[in-house]
Amino acid sequence: MTNVFINWEDIQPEQVTFIDTRFDLGNPSAGREMYDTGHLEGAIYWDLEQDLSDMSSKMGRHPMISKENMTELCRQAGLQLDDAIVVYDQGASPFALRAYFLLEWAGFTNVHVLREGYEIVKELFRVSKEEPVILVSDVEPDWKDAIYLDVDDVKKVVAGESEGQLIDARAAFRFKGESEPIDPVAGHIPTAVNFDWEQLKQDGKFLEKDLLAKQLQHVTDKNKPVIAYCGSGVTAAPLYAGLKEAGYTDVKLYVGSYSDWIRDNEVERD
Repeated sequence: MTNVFINWEDIQPEQVTFIDTRFDLGNPSAGREMYDTGHLEGAIYWDLEQDLSDMSSKMGRHPMISKENMTELCRQAGLQLDDAIVVYDQGASPFALRAYFLLEWAGFTNVHVLREGYEIVKELFRVSKEEPVILVSDVEPDWKDAIYLDVDDVKKVVAGESEGQLIDARAAFRFKGESEPIDPVAGHIPTAVNFDWEQLKQDGKFLEKDLLAKQLQHVTDKNKPVIAYCGSGVTAAPLYAGLKEAGYTDVKLYVGSYSDWIRDNEVERD
């Protein structure tokens, strides 16, 4: 998958499976409530914490779900690897892109994220309050483990044993260690550079391809592997997607991210 985002006018609703991933980090029940109030007709709902994370794990604040759970999630959604899938959230948020990354990891080949988000397209597509009837599938994922890095992989990058440039998607003040509002230790993973993911969006939607490329052109060398991370692994997903959309060819994601790294490893402060 090379083009991550899709514009609403390029979608034929009757030919795609919609996945609604709206969520509110400050109010975890809000996403499901938004879905129940109204969603694109036929859309299923995936919750960041109930479906797209393993909140029982100690590997960060929004740890990766297991392959077994991801397989079951996709089967219960009735998905097949070549289905046309469009994921959306409330717009210019990281939640749809978390689902996108997981679907890419599982080997789905025709997945896009709606650039505009629900708040814009709810006036353009049919909406419903009804959950669709799903025929459970027997899909077998085709895992793309090369895009998924764990803490041991990142240690090798930091030590110079593996090639790659870590890119921190958090705000600059958090990267520099000036203050840390969420995690118990301030700073960043050694050798990382900073690019705030908020720069990838404007007016409630993600930037078009050429503007994404312009924003990201000076971050690092396009010919070297790049690894996106953030605080918990959620807002790293927009950076991961933006780098891919901008033409970076070897992009990976450290899903545990900073909150996982600081369990046992040293940090840097600028």
